[in-house]
Amino acid sequence: MTDSSASVLSAPDPRAPEPIPLTVLTGFLGAGKTTLLNRMLKEPALADTVVIVNEFGEIGLDHLLIETVDEGMILLGAGCLCCTVRGDLIATLEDLLRKRDNGRIPPFRRVVIETTGLADPAPILHALIYHPYLVMRYRLQGVVTVVDAVNGDATLDAHPEAVRQAAVADRLVLTKADLAEGGTEPLEARLRALNPAAAIHGPDVAPADLLGGFFGLDGKGADVAAWLGAEAVDAHHHHHHGHHHHDVNRHDAAIRAFTLTHDAPVPRARFEMFLDLVRSAHGPKLLRLKGLVALADAPDNPVVVHGVQHIVHAPVHLDAWPDDDRRSRLVLIVRDLDPAFVTGLWDAFLGRPRIDAPDMAALTDNPLAIPGG
Repeated sequence: MTDSSASVLSAPDPRAPEPIPLTVLTGFLGAGKTTLLNRMLKEPALADTVVIVNEFGEIGLDHLLIETVDEGMILLGAGCLCCTVRGDLIATLEDLLRKRDNGRIPPFRRVVIETTGLADPAPILHALIYHPYLVMRYRLQGVVTVVDAVNGDATLDAHPEAVRQAAVADRLVLTKADLAEGGTEPLEARLRALNPAAAIHGPDVAPADLLGGFFGLDGKGADVAAWLGAEAVDAHHHHHHGHHHHDVNRHDAAIRAFTLTHDAPVPRARFEMFLDLVRSAHGPKLLRLKGLVALADAPDNPVVVHGVQHIVHAPVHLDAWPDDDRRSRLVLIVRDLDPAFVTGLWDAFLGRPRIDAPDMAALTDNPLAIPGG
């Protein structure tokens, strides 16, 4: 087994400080991210938040700015810090931790990274997950994508990045619904087809609903099943099976969401090899992967797995199952990849019989022998 996969599921260091939840707020140009952010930052529940924005010029923070803490960093009236990324996001995140650890800024409890316009959130997520120190100190809470009801359809038609932003989101926020002629139903249906696992909210969404993800605002495990969204994906497929003739253009049609499940605990080595093979063979096509997995060596402590493209975030081991459903469940959102390939790999690694047993060489570009035993 390679080192990269061995580290994927390693246990966290008990001496490490509690990770700080981090949310990526992305969305279409002019969709109203600034308005949403301004409203959120006035909420008492979001005091102790650091907001990282690309440039102050683009974001009209209408708060009373109490003081400048440092070059490029301001403290907002609500007790939130705001800083710009002039250089590297990684350097900014490291700098924030340094200042927090040596008491030069208040001990913030969460971070929101606001990206401009049609940025692909993947590089930000990669930067976080790849960095050995940041991955210990920050925990990706989720991706929130703001879509405006007036231009949403046209933006999705014109920009593949917009389709990707909607597809990787954990939560979608629909703004300007009151201005949309003909209502928001068609756009909501399109977004749901792209990403059945994501919750769709209106612009007056509560901060806990928006920034709570896998963890609640208090840092404790929140509703893991809702975060995973496996039931929603299955229900969507069941409901839409066989009639995909509604208006999908080529960007949308390339993206598919599906689930993998297994009833019995999964041997750790097999699960790691499955993840490794999917990532190495199909990394760029794997837009998002989320899972709750029972490993055979610790079936009572499910592992939360969270990946973006070929990178898998440090796993979180839960103290207990969130509910009575103790199946392993993975939700995958892929682009230009036939779900049958991934399902075939999953079945092969778990030793499940297949009626149409696929030729393993056909499943990947670099065929590997599947170990028995």
